Amino acid sequence: MGKKKPQIGRLTPRYAFAINPYPEERVSRCPRCKGLTYMRKFPLVIHLQEAEFVVLGKTCRYCAKCEFIIAHQLEIEAELASRYRLSTNSGKRTDYTVFGTMSIPVWKKSLHNPIPMQEALRHVSDFKEYRTISAQHTTWAPAGKRSQ
Repeated sequence: MGKKKPQIGRLTPRYAFAINPYPEERVSRCPRCKGLTYMRKFPLVIHLQEAEFVVLGKTCRYCAKCEFIIAHQLEIEAELASRYRLSTNSGKRTDYTVFGTMSIPVWKKSLHNPIPMQEALRHVSDFKEYRTISAQHTTWAPAGKRSQ
């Protein structure tokens, strides 16, 4: 058995989470239950390599039945790069970990009145599960012209 990662947030862990590393792929159906996903904004709590925590309000794909959040890697990295002046052109990937979500009322309040991270962690839920996304390459061809 592998080691269980320590819980950072103080709220009960919630949601399954995955980062979609494929910029051209959009996840319109849940990979687990095949139900439709929809767009929903989540305050994602991210730990940067510089031992800094940030909260990004990101619109992600969401399956309510599975409580599964899917964020796009390119969008997260672009926002981190623009907000925190992180280099994306150096060829070196910025290390970060998306580890949970913050309570929406507390997140909205913190946008106007920043709160210390120790206080913020009392309103954070870690993810209870991390999943991976695999590309489902499909092709289109006119009827009768499909290759076997």
